[in-house]
Amino acid sequence: MTYMVTEACIKCKFMDCIEVCPVDCFYEGENMLVINPEECIDCGVCEPECPIEAITSDTQNGSEKWVEINRYYSAQWPNIISKAIPPEDREAWKDVLDKFEVHFSPKPGKNNGI
Repeated sequence: MTYMVTEACIKCKFMDCIEVCPVDCFYEGENMLVINPEECIDCGVCEPECPIEAITSDTQNGSEKWVEINRYYSAQWPNIISKAIPPEDREAWKDVLDKFEVHFSPKPGKNNGI
């Protein structure tokens, strides 16, 4: 089992999860985070920290897509080891559904935990 970040994170990127991760397995894109499934130790401490429930285990139905997205982009984006400033408009995006097709950005993030 591993944990993964799902589409709820897109344009929200609260980053509370980064603070509790004991192995620093989060990677930052322009408008979402992902977890490297090879580095995740399945401790689960990140899951309850996400205020929008964007983190879930790979045992959920339909998780294959998100495991692959997390795997792919964790190899492309920079590792983030400390909480950075989340987007100012994050609250406006937290209840928006189906964000991946329209709002996902494949670009790397620029905060890098600064």
